[in-house]
Amino acid sequence: MKAKIIPILTIISFFSFLFNSCEDNTIKEYTGYAPVYMSYKDLRATVSVSPNKDLKNPGKIYFKDNYIFIVEELKGIHIYDNTNPSSPVNKAFVKLPGVVDISISGSILYADSYVDLVVLDVENIDNIKEVGRIQDIFPYTVPKSGTDYPMGTIDKEKGVVIDWELKTIKEKVYNNPNPYPVYYKCGIAFLDNANSSGASSGVSGSGVGIGGSMARFGIKDKILYVVDQNTLKVFDITNKTTPVKINDIYPGRNVETMFLTEKTMFLGTTTGMVILDISNPSTPVYQTFFNHARSCDPVIVYDTLASIDFNIVCKGLKTQTPSILKIIPFSI
Repeated sequence: MKAKIIPILTIISFFSFLFNSCEDNTIKEYTGYAPVYMSYKDLRATVSVSPNKDLKNPGKIYFKDNYIFIVEELKGIHIYDNTNPSSPVNKAFVKLPGVVDISISGSILYADSYVDLVVLDVENIDNIKEVGRIQDIFPYTVPKSGTDYPMGTIDKEKGVVIDWELKTIKEKVYNNPNPYPVYYKCGIAFLDNANSSGASSGVSGSGVGIGGSMARFGIKDKILYVVDQNTLKVFDITNKTTPVKINDIYPGRNVETMFLTEKTMFLGTTTGMVILDISNPSTPVYQTFFNHARSCDPVIVYDTLASIDFNIVCKGLKTQTPSILKIIPFSI
């Protein structure tokens, strides 16, 4: 009897050791930046307006009528009454998690909110409200973490990442420990799934506002354009509160910024500038590409001049600024 029991116990002990060893080998413990999540439900219920807040981390700036809209990156939108340009008045702050860029047509503001496109009615600055939303239309973005420690694995099922917490992380390690590699473009992090008291009565219901050299949103007639990573998304905004995506266009890799003229779209990439014909706004047509040294790529256009990596360029302007890389003559 004893002779039979000993081999059985030996086998049980062997497999127990084997399985425990395998399990231990799949657990990694380290100090790093752990993602702090906001659920998708909370993300879609957090748009709110407060009287005003101080600027802390200003991003994109946008002008419409007598108002200035300044993005607090990934946090919200500051609104200033610019009736008196020498003394803008801080009017309101719209809490909008994940916002990087905006564009306005009439009194309707379009903004990204992490993975969603959000539509806000800003006609009455004292009564801003969400009037539309398209869910899961943009790539999954995350705020930038520190560089002293590694980033923890991100689980998109838990929601969007709104912050990072330095702590001891214990997680399972698979063949690919981070299934969504993170890369940065102009300070915004993306997950690569391939394998950002005045006298005025309010914002008018007509016209389109003016964005800056780092814009990723643009409006032409009844078409809204949004660039992200390698895609130009085209939306029909005939019904302004209900955008309808009509096309995804691949204009090239690592597209970062957009600038529109009457008939032309200029897209800044990390390696050059793509030029598209938008004579038919709903169907942009590729025209040409200009190569330059690799960099983060704002674009500004004026008359017959285009400037890359420079804030302002005017026809005939002579500048001694060393940061300007290229001024390109073109026909529009």
